[in-house]
Amino acid sequence: MKKKLLIVLGVLLALVPLGVLTDNPAWGEWDLDYYKEKLGFIPQGMAHASSIKPLIPDYEVPGLGTISGYYISAIVGVILVFAIYFILAKVLKGKKVER
Repeated sequence: MKKKLLIVLGVLLALVPLGVLTDNPAWGEWDLDYYKEKLGFIPQGMAHASSIKPLIPDYEVPGLGTISGYYISAIVGVILVFAIYFILAKVLKGKKVER
């Protein structure tokens, strides 16, 4: 089972640069002007969130280029999601769920 999961993850990570082939942004990665245009306003939470600095802005790592940035972003994202899942599984494993 673990081997199949690693193969699937490897294939998904290999497909990451496909996002570079389009001029359209990924879903949910619009700038504040897009929301202003489509909604007529900028949601308050999003306006305040603009002060948060991303780990890898615009998927670019200085000196490595865009495609390398996409790969690094994907790997960091996968590691973070699995780490959160692993920690939650450990915490919830110790607690019994009553039905």
